[in-house]
Amino acid sequence: MHSNDFLTAALSAAARGWHVFPLRPDDKRPAIDRWEQRATTDPDRIRRCWTAGPYNVGIACGPSGLVVADFDARKTGQTAPAGCEGYMHGWGVFTDLCGDLGHPVPDDTYAVTTGRGGLHLYFRHPDGAELRNTAGALGWLIDTRAHGGYVVAAGSIVAGRAYTVRQDAHTAGLPSWLGERLRPAPLRPEGQPVVIELPADRRGAYVRAAIDGTLTKLAEAAEGGRNHALFMAAQTLGQLVAGGAVDEDTVITVLVDGASRLGLSSREIERTILSGLRAGARRPRQVA
Repeated sequence: MHSNDFLTAALSAAARGWHVFPLRPDDKRPAIDRWEQRATTDPDRIRRCWTAGPYNVGIACGPSGLVVADFDARKTGQTAPAGCEGYMHGWGVFTDLCGDLGHPVPDDTYAVTTGRGGLHLYFRHPDGAELRNTAGALGWLIDTRAHGGYVVAAGSIVAGRAYTVRQDAHTAGLPSWLGERLRPAPLRPEGQPVVIELPADRRGAYVRAAIDGTLTKLAEAAEGGRNHALFMAAQTLGQLVAGGAVDEDTVITVLVDGASRLGLSSREIERTILSGLRAGARRPRQVA
């Protein structure tokens, strides 16, 4: 593809009022730092950027007022969770969800086919609560991107595969029922954290300090990075579990409590903690 084609794609997105920024050529990673703040609709800035190289086009969802539903195709060898064994694409999961809840499938909107056969549906962000990125909130193989997230625009090429416009339509408003399902859970009120019992010896003091330090880092996580912070916390404490320094139930208890205070959903919390514990178990840490 000629570099002018990427420029055309960037200008086309900006003409819709979507804030764009450069992604690495043939990649979906940002080519600049602070991409959300630097994303723009200014045609002059866009021309200067995309005449400098064949950059892919990223759309910053928050500044653009977008919520994008991302339906993935099932990868070869990917294991489905219980009840989802028959699904090969997130779109099937979603259409069945709509049917189960008695809602029409909201497909009358701008749509993009991704390079690997996925589907992006674009919606206008609703007034009210600021929606963030989600993973699995609408079901298996479905993510959403909003404030703090971005999508690869049509006209980009990732790993040699093109992103193409599937439906060139006006961007529909996000259905209210979807907004409710994607709305962040309210933060838990302040209050006493859970109390855990540890031996009153040097080993117990070390473990308590490790837990307290890990929970402090988790509590300081910014929006958009809280799920990753929970994974890292679970991985850190999972090393102690694997080394026999503390039992798994204790670690799960404190992590669930800390993550709930950040407003993460129960499904998100459970999946992330278990994933982090498995990662930590690969590098046991023993306490003398």
